[in-house]
Amino acid sequence: MTAPVRVRFAPSPTGKLHVGGARTAIYNWAYARHTGGTFVLRIEDTDPTRSTEENKQVILRAMRWLGLDWDEGPEVGGDYGPYLQTERLDTYRDALEKLKERGQVYPCFCTKEELDAKRAAAQEAGVAYEGYDRTCRNIDPDEAAARIAAGEPHVWRLKVPLDHGPVEFDDAVLGHMSFPIEVMDDMVLVRSDGTPMYNFAVVCDDTNMAITHVIRGGDHVSNTPRQILIYEALGYPVPTFAHLSMINGSDGKKLSKRHGATSVEQYRDQGYLPEALVNYLALLGWAPDGETTIFSAQDLFDKFELGHISKNPAVFDVEKLDWMNLHYLMELSPAAYIDAATPFLERAGLATADEIAASRPWFEAIVPLVNERIHRLEELPDKVAFLFGDEVGLDEKSVAKVLAKEGAKDALIACREALAGCEPWDAATIEEQLRAVCDKLELKPKKVFQPLRVATTGSMVSPPLFGSVELLGRERTLARIDAALPQAL
Repeated sequence: MTAPVRVRFAPSPTGKLHVGGARTAIYNWAYARHTGGTFVLRIEDTDPTRSTEENKQVILRAMRWLGLDWDEGPEVGGDYGPYLQTERLDTYRDALEKLKERGQVYPCFCTKEELDAKRAAAQEAGVAYEGYDRTCRNIDPDEAAARIAAGEPHVWRLKVPLDHGPVEFDDAVLGHMSFPIEVMDDMVLVRSDGTPMYNFAVVCDDTNMAITHVIRGGDHVSNTPRQILIYEALGYPVPTFAHLSMINGSDGKKLSKRHGATSVEQYRDQGYLPEALVNYLALLGWAPDGETTIFSAQDLFDKFELGHISKNPAVFDVEKLDWMNLHYLMELSPAAYIDAATPFLERAGLATADEIAASRPWFEAIVPLVNERIHRLEELPDKVAFLFGDEVGLDEKSVAKVLAKEGAKDALIACREALAGCEPWDAATIEEQLRAVCDKLELKPKKVFQPLRVATTGSMVSPPLFGSVELLGRERTLARIDAALPQAL
């Protein structure tokens, strides 16, 4: 009987959650949901210099914002905890003792200086450094025990079987993989201070947590044969591995800060919706059918298969992400849109959350005017700033191109007269009155509407004019026309 699927996402709390890690988390999450399995979140915090509680919270916040709910892990618990490596040190000690009993490890007393000297000598001789030369592998056990008892610093190394054939495994994405045993030196499993090395801790954790599938970034491929040797030494079952392609920027190079934002929180702060980012990241290396680009989380769960993941590097295309985010923004109700936009309006100093709550219908009426034009919510404040405050700054180019043209003043005066008596004050009636002005002056609409647009919004480019004038209200609209008249010809 096949064991129930258990997958894990195991970030190190040494910084923010980047999009590559987020995609790995999404794929693990989706595979667990697709198979009815379990999604485990484990924090690998054994780097004492970089792992912090704040960094852990940054990762948890990013995961929650994306909607990636984990079944076991921090703040959730589970039968296989604890879920922080620093709380699992006893399990690594137990595994080391097991390896000692099986004769699969040995103490190494070589100092860092000695190892550095051997590496430097190889470089000076112009030959490749092939790793640790197994100097301590055949030390007499009694001698080794005496040196340990005397307090001599030492690490514990894996005794790689010299008669082992190639280390092979079938990757669920990359296919069959084979690594010659000759390139595998006797790796350090436990440091001299007793803390585990990454590969050792990961094997222990994945085994003790009953992980069946290890879905992770392709940069871990070189770790896999080393980890398989550790699994074999401990007599543990080897999980299925699935290594994901790298994410590149538009220039074909690995995605980095030079390409723009790289962390989940940066995309959140730029005004991307979590649903859009999850949808987009899921498509970076995976496709359900080669055609579908927009799908819900449930669609992802229904269709996600490891066999559909591409071997080729994915390209992060910001324009496509913007297009996708626009789609999701346009799907929001006005109420949900304003909920999402509130932090951006607050940050820009346009309105507080309390002010938005007090004038909710007015704010929601903004949405239809802008939701087809804004790809990221951070763009919203600049688009609607003219709606706030009594006065508006007039763009110099717009003044020169529109208000400083002959006939602009007559158009504004006629518009003011029509709007002063406009009843009811709504976009449809405002449009009717202003089109009547065009007929009266025998002018094309552009000659009438553009001066009014610049006077009321400050620019030649703005959201739809009639809806904007409705939201400004009669008093502010007339005041802005009066303020612009001195600059009109």
